[in-house]
Amino acid sequence: MHAPAAHITRSDQSADESLFAIPDIVSTESGDGSVVMASRTRLAAFENSVGEMLRRWAARTPQRVLFGERDATGGWREVTYAEARLAADAIAQALLDRGLGPTRPVMVLSGNGVHHALLTLRCLTAGVPIVSVSPAYSLQSNDFAKLRQVAAIARPRLVYVSDATAFGSALQALGGDVEIAAGAAAPGILATPFSDLLRTAPQAAVERAFAAVGPDTVAKVLFTSGSTGSPKGVVTTHRMLCADQQALAQVWPFCAATPPILVDWLPWSHTFGGSHNFNLVLKHGGSLYIDQGRPLPGLLDVTLANLREISPTIYFNVPAGYAALVPALEADDDLARAFFARLQLIFYAGAALQPDVWARLRELSLRTTGRAVAMTTSWGATETAPAVTTAHFALDGPGNIGVPLPGMQLKLAPVGAKLELRVKGPNVTPGYLGEPELTAAAFDDDGFYRTGDAATLVDPDDPGAGVRFGGRIAEEFKLATGTWVSTGGLRLAVLAATDGLIQDAVVCGHDREAVGLLAWINPAAAQRALGANASATEIAQRLRQSLAAHNAMHPASSTCIRRLLILTEPPSIDAGEITDKGYVNQRAVLDRRAESVAELYAEPPGPAVIEIPVPRQTVDRSRSGEPLSTS
Repeated sequence: MHAPAAHITRSDQSADESLFAIPDIVSTESGDGSVVMASRTRLAAFENSVGEMLRRWAARTPQRVLFGERDATGGWREVTYAEARLAADAIAQALLDRGLGPTRPVMVLSGNGVHHALLTLRCLTAGVPIVSVSPAYSLQSNDFAKLRQVAAIARPRLVYVSDATAFGSALQALGGDVEIAAGAAAPGILATPFSDLLRTAPQAAVERAFAAVGPDTVAKVLFTSGSTGSPKGVVTTHRMLCADQQALAQVWPFCAATPPILVDWLPWSHTFGGSHNFNLVLKHGGSLYIDQGRPLPGLLDVTLANLREISPTIYFNVPAGYAALVPALEADDDLARAFFARLQLIFYAGAALQPDVWARLRELSLRTTGRAVAMTTSWGATETAPAVTTAHFALDGPGNIGVPLPGMQLKLAPVGAKLELRVKGPNVTPGYLGEPELTAAAFDDDGFYRTGDAATLVDPDDPGAGVRFGGRIAEEFKLATGTWVSTGGLRLAVLAATDGLIQDAVVCGHDREAVGLLAWINPAAAQRALGANASATEIAQRLRQSLAAHNAMHPASSTCIRRLLILTEPPSIDAGEITDKGYVNQRAVLDRRAESVAELYAEPPGPAVIEIPVPRQTVDRSRSGEPLSTS
């Protein structure tokens, strides 16, 4: 055993001091090859509960807008902090009257909205967990299997839907001893109008319940997507949420000077939108305008209309969202001016941003404002509430997920040939609801939560330079030669090589002789590169050229792409191929599209398969550099 070695480093990359705190990172190396990183900045004291944030700002800035939502006329219905506080207290009393408590939560089936937000605040005030479920489980399912699994684990006492007609089949599938509350009623469905909850007069019981809420009180239960198994309920406490926001506040001091204004669609059934963004607004007394749009055909226009009217100070999105937004900004100077008018930070997460999208966003900000708006990302998980790292320093491109936030320890632990990211800190879940065995298996012997994500240090000599995300360890596979393929890194390389023409891709080749791709085309990128009337043949030829150039630069058998098959059916949320945030699940796609994989590797290849030229010598690194094949 070697004695642990300690390194204290300060990133020498410049940071905009008006925006970010400069990172100061300590790292410790252990004899087993693990590296543990942490910030030398101590985590400051934080609130006992998220409800304290609401009450603080309701007292200090009662007339400031907390939530905004389009109403039936198309105008903005705005709810102030004072109004939200009164509504939260009223609904809290209504729920206490119905016997809800720590073990009988509220479950919300519908998407983001003011009623959903007020229910959340009420739960946070009264110590009643809230369970926000992906609407896809109710609206895009034929058998409602996942919805019933979630309900069986969470055991809700009350279920809320915005529209009882739209969610009627899902409500019938739930059955059980639950009360239904609805924003809009439906014939044949017995439901309490949401307005009745709002009319309840708060009593002393609300204050007693609020006083009883503490750091270890369960604030919410968030369910993982369940794409590789049954959904798991992640217990999320007030300590987790408050600690995470305090850590973020310490590295983003600009939020204290300028309370954030968000125009945000990210779903509250996921940790990015529901924990990170929702609570960021509450922490700093900001405003959240609820965007009912999506980066999807027919729904993007909703987002664009909102951004024309409300200029955000921070804009959060997933890479697919930015890929859809950028062409609209490039084509409309007025929209770009509205978008960038008071924008301080562009933030992406959920997956890696395509390099061409990064470059075009930077160019748009320079062209529109004369300055490069800061761009950053973060990394975390539902189990970490969610942020563990963020890049609070200048970045020159995507890929770097930053350094640990104050109060959190990040371990890079050897797992085979990879380094797994593991986390310890006040933001980490105590476990999975009703699943003690899964909970025990989720932590290593040192108490670190095992995320299953891989990473490498950007600079092994300076941990303060950040960490580079390496994909999911479970998605790695071996070729028939025994060579390991790193799907996360290869996917990023492919997206970069094709200049955004490929919107997303799934890497294939398990137990095969060579790597292949299933991919989806980005129509906007194809139009930009090849013209509005580009044919499938022209697109195929451009992809063949781009990937051949990639192969020339990356000749190893684990990085050389031999074949490509374009998919026309979009990834399915209901089938677990993609989450509400737009992250493609490699395993789920391969399982569901086994016939496409077979077509990709058929001999001889069919007409839809694009064969990619390879270098004269393709190197198999598992065989110490021996040529794998010669063309």
